Amino acid sequence: MAGSARDHAEVPGWIEPMLAKPDGGRLRSGPEWAYEYKLDGYRAAVRVAADGTTALTSRNGIDFTDEFPTLTGVLGAALDGRAAVFDGEIVVYDQAGRVDFGLMQDRRGRYRRHQSAGATRTFDDLPVRLLLFDLLSLGTESLLDQPYERRRDLLTGIAMPDPHLVSIVASVTFDQLAADRLTPDKLLRRVAAEGQEGLIAKHRTAPYVPGRRTDAWLKHALTHTQEVIICGWRPGQRSFENTLGGLLLGAHDPVTGDLVYLGDVGTGFSHRARDELKTQLRQLEQRAQPFAKAPPREDVARARWVRPTLVGEVEYRQFTSGDGRLRHTSWRGLRQDKSPSEVVAPHARSAEPEPATPGPPPRYVTVRVAERQLRLSNLEKPLYPDGFTKAQVIGYYSQLAPLLLPLLAGRPVTFVRYPDGTDGEGFYEKNAAAGAPAWLRTVSLTGSGSRGSGGPVNYPLIDDLPSLVWAANLAALELHVPQWTVTSDGARGIPDRLVFDLDPGEGATVVDCAAVATRIRDALVHDGLTPYATTSGSKGMQLYAGVPGGPRSTSAYAKALAERLARESPDRVTAKMTKALRAGKVFIDWSQNNPAKTTISPYSLRGRATPTVATPVTWDEVGACRREDELVFTAGDVAARVERFGDILAGLSQSGAGSP
Repeated sequence: MAGSARDHAEVPGWIEPMLAKPDGGRLRSGPEWAYEYKLDGYRAAVRVAADGTTALTSRNGIDFTDEFPTLTGVLGAALDGRAAVFDGEIVVYDQAGRVDFGLMQDRRGRYRRHQSAGATRTFDDLPVRLLLFDLLSLGTESLLDQPYERRRDLLTGIAMPDPHLVSIVASVTFDQLAADRLTPDKLLRRVAAEGQEGLIAKHRTAPYVPGRRTDAWLKHALTHTQEVIICGWRPGQRSFENTLGGLLLGAHDPVTGDLVYLGDVGTGFSHRARDELKTQLRQLEQRAQPFAKAPPREDVARARWVRPTLVGEVEYRQFTSGDGRLRHTSWRGLRQDKSPSEVVAPHARSAEPEPATPGPPPRYVTVRVAERQLRLSNLEKPLYPDGFTKAQVIGYYSQLAPLLLPLLAGRPVTFVRYPDGTDGEGFYEKNAAAGAPAWLRTVSLTGSGSRGSGGPVNYPLIDDLPSLVWAANLAALELHVPQWTVTSDGARGIPDRLVFDLDPGEGATVVDCAAVATRIRDALVHDGLTPYATTSGSKGMQLYAGVPGGPRSTSAYAKALAERLARESPDRVTAKMTKALRAGKVFIDWSQNNPAKTTISPYSLRGRATPTVATPVTWDEVGACRREDELVFTAGDVAARVERFGDILAGLSQSGAGSP
């Protein structure tokens, strides 16, 4: 974390922001809802230490405190010596008193130019304001599990010290609207007349769920916006000669993860923006077009291709699913707070609003898998926001079964299920679900807690294709297993695998994890073990090694190695779980070797916005990693990788230490 003041204060840890889900065109209505204006700025976690020291963190965990110095001390006086974490938006207003994202982009561009020149400015002509809409912790109390209403009550109970710099976003309940003879639809019309972005409906009893989109926060936008990856540009003509004429846009296909062409944008740029973008893009130029499938030749005449690393945002009127194009686009600006891996192409929008009545009953199909007959339901149901369906989940697990099943065999499996998709609530499930088929193998083990306490748990054993398909049909997207197998008499066996879970703290990335992984590999090889690496499917990595049979304290060995690396590189590595100690470092979680712990299985999907996978990687890939997106793989990527590399973990699934 940058800035010496923040280095010496106990600033609370970053909390990944809860995200709003599109409402499908139907603004929710009823006494259980409250409504806030949809804001158009930079999302910010505002973390205030007890002494008033403040850190501002972007939606994706980037520290931008130094960019907004006027906001860094404003809340300390209002908290009476208490620490706090707020959620809000940093905005710039135009002369008409409307939040203007374009002006914010202009300010950011000027800031970056001054920063690169080593100069500092406050940009008094474009002052920023902090708009707060949630309170996530106060003093020593976490408020994440508290209902929205209580968090709002506590937030509004804090007197804002300077209304020019910070204020609280208004929240109006359905009942308050009714008292004013208004309805949510009438409020929406008022918002539209004011030129605002739209409304967000928030359920009054909902907790705050970090990093997730749920049905508790639903956004109703009055204009369509889309994040895009800049994949190329065209030189300007006529009045725009010698500058940038337009941009060629891309995004990741929601099913395959491929980079696909979305069309172009040629309006909405200021002269300054055209010149600045041209300068940036010239440094990224490459000869080949970056798309998985080449765009139509007539669409890309005079194109100059670039490495797809810059993310921007456009407004558009229509998305046509037939050719996958954005229509009537206008440029809004760069989004340095977003990474290319997050940018997913939109779906076609229905002209009909989402029906208010309950949907049709579940649809079933009976299939034969090996010698078993299974009844599968709702195969067309999307389980990921990008449209990846249950049928595709089942298809992925069926295709990867020959590689995945040896890694699960004999290990009690803990599911993380998402029956309403990853936008909904996920939950851990250890006991085999009610209604499990009689042929499903299970094992009853006592002591599921970290200290071996707890009653018996009837774990499923996923060791053949029918049981894997059965689990996928339950929307068991994540499969977690311990590093030991059950014995022939149904008891807990001796650990036969060693695992290191590498978790990047705030300010660190998977690139840092890769560097630490290489050092762990060298130590394991020195000790006669054969290490294998996987991504976590999230932000970090895991390292595995098979261990010979017989008694061995894998947990003690892993702890000793992790602590040794932490002593050798205290500025880059920590072996302690305390989140406050992880900033800028890689946490080596050795505790996953505790027999009561489980770790995401290699080749398992993850419950994220896109179907990312805990993916085995070669040591050449680990050593060459220089960007975060180089070690991010979706279900479609993994199938292609298996064709290229085969089973990278083949040696791990064999007994003993594995083969070199």
